[in-house]
Order: sequence, then C-alpha cells, then structure tokens
Amino acid sequence: MWFSKKGVMKVTFFAICFTLALCSATGALGHSSSSENSTGFVKKLLASPEKGGAINRIGTTCSNDDIVVLQGPGTPLPSGIPTYSVQVSNVCATGCSISNIHFHCGWFSSARLINPKLFRRIKFDDCLVNNGDALGAGDSLSFQYANSFPYRLSVSSVTCN
Repeated sequence: MWFSKKGVMKVTFFAICFTLALCSATGALGHSSSSENSTGFVKKLLASPEKGGAINRIGTTCSNDDIVVLQGPGTPLPSGIPTYSVQVSNVCATGCSISNIHFHCGWFSSARLINPKLFRRIKFDDCLVNNGDALGAGDSLSFQYANSFPYRLSVSSVTCN
C-alpha cells in the first residue's frame, strides 16, 4: 500500500491535537481548569475574528489536503508499456464531500483507455476527477493508465460541499 507524507502527517497532527485537547480538558497537563470545562472538550480557534482572521475551528472546513492521491506501478501492457494504478481518496475527517477535484497533470495521456467520467485532461496541467461530481467522505476511486513514465499528479483545486 502506498502512503503519502501529507496523509500520514495529517493523521499524526490530528492525533496530537486530540491528545492535547483531551489532556487539557481533563487537567492531565497540570493546568488548573474551571469546573465548567473539566468534563468536556474546549474548541480552540485557529484565527481570531478580532485580529482580522476568519473563524476556523479544527476540522470544520475541507481543503486540497483532504484529497489523497496514491500512485504505484502496475503490470505492463503486452506491448511492454508500463502501467500505473492511481487511487484518489477523500480523507476528510469531518464527513465533508468534495467535488470539482482538479489535478495538476501536465500533458497527461495514456496508451490505455481511461473512463473520462473518472479522469480526463481538460487542458494542459488541468485534469478533472470523477466528472466534477462529489467524492463522499471516506470514498475513493481508482483507475489505471499506461505511459512510458509516471505523471506527477497532485491536487490543484477542490470545492467543499
């Protein structure tokens, strides 16, 4: 199985934040807390509206990082052209669905036909995933392409639903 550094770092960051929130709420870090907050979690703001930032609680919005692209080699075609398997997953932890997923993809092409509803190049360095339709939280899709080299596929933009 292929793992991306972003996905592993995101899970690790979430685990650390969850642990710190749990320890802080229960007083395990040695900080005194009021009786109002001793039995529950406290949501912390990442940016303050008073300082010109938008309110962004941890996990309430999605981003490009919620789409994970895993790519690895497959079995070559009978002609000897290498193939590559691609898996696109929505790892949004808050249950968000994500649509209009676009990838950086250069001059993507394939010697093996790919269902254009799954993945297609629109123009140079702009490929559309899932025909623009939403990919639900925890959902993934996969496809294979054949080319003499792998393309560096990465998320360029998404729409959070």
